[in-house]
Amino acid sequence: MSRPTVAGVARAAGVSVASVSRVLNGLPATEEMVERVQRAVQELGYVPDSRARSLKVGRTFQLTLAVADVGNPVYVTMMRAVEEVVSAAGYRLVVTTTGPDVVDEVALVRGMARGYADGLVISPLRVDDDLIKSIRECEVPVVVAGNVPASAGVDTVRANSPKGMRLAVEHLLAKGRRRIAFVNGPVDTVPGAARAKGFADAMKANKLKPVAAVEAVDFTFAAGREAGRELLDTLAGGNGGATGKSAAPDAVIAANDLLAVGIMHELAARDLAVPADVAVIGMDDSELAEQSFPPLTSVNLGSAERGRRAAELLLARIEDSTRTPRRIVVQPTLSVRRSTP
Repeated sequence: MSRPTVAGVARAAGVSVASVSRVLNGLPATEEMVERVQRAVQELGYVPDSRARSLKVGRTFQLTLAVADVGNPVYVTMMRAVEEVVSAAGYRLVVTTTGPDVVDEVALVRGMARGYADGLVISPLRVDDDLIKSIRECEVPVVVAGNVPASAGVDTVRANSPKGMRLAVEHLLAKGRRRIAFVNGPVDTVPGAARAKGFADAMKANKLKPVAAVEAVDFTFAAGREAGRELLDTLAGGNGGATGKSAAPDAVIAANDLLAVGIMHELAARDLAVPADVAVIGMDDSELAEQSFPPLTSVNLGSAERGRRAAELLLARIEDSTRTPRRIVVQPTLSVRRSTP
C-alpha cells in the first residue's frame, strides 16, 4: 500500500496542493479549509515528511529559543510569545536552557552549525567577547533578547531596566516610603548590571541613599529568601542588634519577582507585614506577581513584547540576511498591587 501524499490529501479535501501546504505549515487559512484538510489527513493517515521538506527547501522549519532558566516565569512568558509568532509562520520552536555560564551560551551558539534549526533567539544572562564573536560567526541568523554592544552588529530587543527602576523608586516615594533597600541578583550579569545602575541613578536623582543593598547569588526564590535574611540581619546589626520593625527598611525593591517573593517569605518569618511594615516591589511582572500573597507590585519589563519582537526580527533576518541590524528597546510600566500601600 502506497504512502499517502500531499496531492492525495488535496484530492480528498477538494482543495489545491498549495492550500494543503498552508494548513500543514500553520499558515493563515479559512476555518473551512483547515477543517477539510485536517479531515482528509485523518482519513488517509497522512504523516508529513519533515525531513523531505527540509531537504527540498534547505530549511528545518525549526527555530531555537535559548534562555538561562526555563523555570523562571519571565522566560515562560517570553517563550509563549515567541512560539505564537513562529508557529504562525510555519515553524516549530525548540526551547533549551543555557544555564548561568557564558561558556555554555557560547557552546550553544557554535552548536547551531549542526543544522538542527534555521535560527536562534538567545537571552544571555552573561555576555563576553567570545559570545559576541560566536554570534557574529554563527551559520544561522541570531537575535539577542537582551543587551549587547551596538558594535556586535546583531538584531537585539532589550528592556529599559533603568527606567523601570525609576518607576519603582518614584512609586515608593509617592507612598511616603524613604528607607528603601535594594536586593539585586549577581551584578556580573546583564540584568544585574542594568538594574544596579538604574537603582543607583533613581535614588541619586531623588537625593536619597539606600538603607542597604544586597547582592543575591542568583535570581531565584531561594536566593531571595537568603538575601532577605542577610539584608535584615545587616540592618539589625547596625541598629545595636535590634530586630523587628525598628531595624527594617520601609520598602524593598528586588531585581526580579522570584527574589521579591523570597524576601516576602523572610519578612513574614520575622512577623513583618507587607505592606504595613515593609512595602515590596519586584521586576518582570510575571504570573508569580499575581499569585503571591499579597499580590506583588512589579515593574513590567515587557517580556511578552520582547519575545514577539525578537521572533519577528528573526523571521525577517531569515528572509533577508542583508538587512541592517535593528536595536529595539521595550519600555516598562508599573503594575501596582497590594504589596505596596
